[in-house]
Amino acid sequence: MSYPPPSGPGWGEQPHKGDQPHWGEQLPYTPPPPYGQYGPPPSNSGNMNVMAILALVFAFVFAPVGILLGHMARRQIRQTHEDGEQLARWGLILSYVFTGLYLLFCCGWIGLVVWAGSNSGTTT
Repeated sequence: MSYPPPSGPGWGEQPHKGDQPHWGEQLPYTPPPPYGQYGPPPSNSGNMNVMAILALVFAFVFAPVGILLGHMARRQIRQTHEDGEQLARWGLILSYVFTGLYLLFCCGWIGLVVWAGSNSGTTT
């Protein structure tokens, strides 16, 4: 008893010209965009500045260190053209905000302690 040979694209048949490319096939060459038009944005292979990431992290952990790291990251990014400018900027913004809130809280706490400890003249 003989069976008919298997058929289909995976059994020796060549795909038609209009089919989607299969795994392992190379796509046809696409020329660059014409002169005067924008091409894809340049990529610098994903080099993220580590200090920019740390500036954002330290904005929540210990804000004064976040300020220092944010300024250092922005200087490095200007020199090396790495990614992370927005991370460094947000790290700086949040670090300054949290440092200001911390100083406001400390001044309010000191004022409350001085006010509560002051003699109001009611003692005998």
